[in-house]
Amino acid sequence: MAYRLGLTGSIGMGKSTTAKIFAAEGCAVWDADAAVHRLYGVGGLAVGPMEAAFPKAVLHGAVSRDVLKEIISTDASALAEIEKIVHPLVAADRAQFAETATSDILVFDIPLLFEKGSEDMMDAVVVVSVDETTQRARVLERGTMTEAQFEAIKAKQMPDVEKRARADYVVMTDTLAGAEAQVKAIVKEIRAGLTDA
Repeated sequence: MAYRLGLTGSIGMGKSTTAKIFAAEGCAVWDADAAVHRLYGVGGLAVGPMEAAFPKAVLHGAVSRDVLKEIISTDASALAEIEKIVHPLVAADRAQFAETATSDILVFDIPLLFEKGSEDMMDAVVVVSVDETTQRARVLERGTMTEAQFEAIKAKQMPDVEKRARADYVVMTDTLAGAEAQVKAIVKEIRAGLTDA
């Protein structure tokens, strides 16, 4: 039975980079956002049910996230309906990964891990963190959202201080070398525990 490690952190904290470091250490990584992209893409399992519920949301055989955002902004009940379609499909994708992955440590990269109560399914949780100034700068440097959008997303996420308090491990991502050293130490500790078990 592989060790299940949850990986989470607020927007701009360096979660994707940290996931890559875990992968480089031989861990199998499942990415919740990537799973949604697969489900929304051409031939994805969410396309049919989404088209039935929101016909305008499907363009050229794929679900448009931009159209979904517009629908959610005008219809308060839409988000719950979308989640009802997508969450079971994401859960099935995650279960399939857990069954087929061959690594001793499975890393589950889930942005809203604590918010959705998914930490109970994990053996331990890693929270990635950085100071607020760096976080804001990273997000705005991407050029994909305004400061107002960043603040809106942040408002929906559990505060970083609370996530860190609930974590088994915290990886500070202010420097790449520092993050790599911390991930290596976590993997080493977990693997030592697995060999003792």
